[in-house]
Amino acid sequence: MMWMPMLGLTALPHLGGLYGGYITRREVKTWYPTLNKPSWRPPNAAFPVVWTCLYTGMGYGSYLIWKELGGFTEDALVPLGLYGLQLALNWAWTPIFFGAHKIKLALIEIVMLTGTVGATVASWYPISRTAALMMAPYMAWLCLATSLNYCIWRDNSEKKEE
Repeated sequence: MMWMPMLGLTALPHLGGLYGGYITRREVKTWYPTLNKPSWRPPNAAFPVVWTCLYTGMGYGSYLIWKELGGFTEDALVPLGLYGLQLALNWAWTPIFFGAHKIKLALIEIVMLTGTVGATVASWYPISRTAALMMAPYMAWLCLATSLNYCIWRDNSEKKEE
């Protein structure tokens, strides 16, 4: 049963990802194609693959922090609290952007998310360098996603958000 926390914490981020995928699947075929997007955007097929890898890495990183700090202890409050906050912000972006079609609000939200991930990484680094470094691909992807969100907002500002 020692593997249960590892499995649970690694799988946790995927729960929001599954819900986000449900919302996105419909909108990628209807609303999203109507938007002006930059030529450098990744293909739609890349997103589920990338997010599966990122969610797995961040989830396993959270397990390493949890394990190093002896579980949900007082010492874990800040590093795992920041992780939980960034996870909630991560899960909220898709319903805002794809579900509500609020591009500007999604941009504000993803900037907050990126900052919270940065704070999470900073709090993890003294505890487990490995866990902190497992968040590096996530930070890189968020920088790309934030840029993409900004360009979509900028290039579609004349369209009234629904």
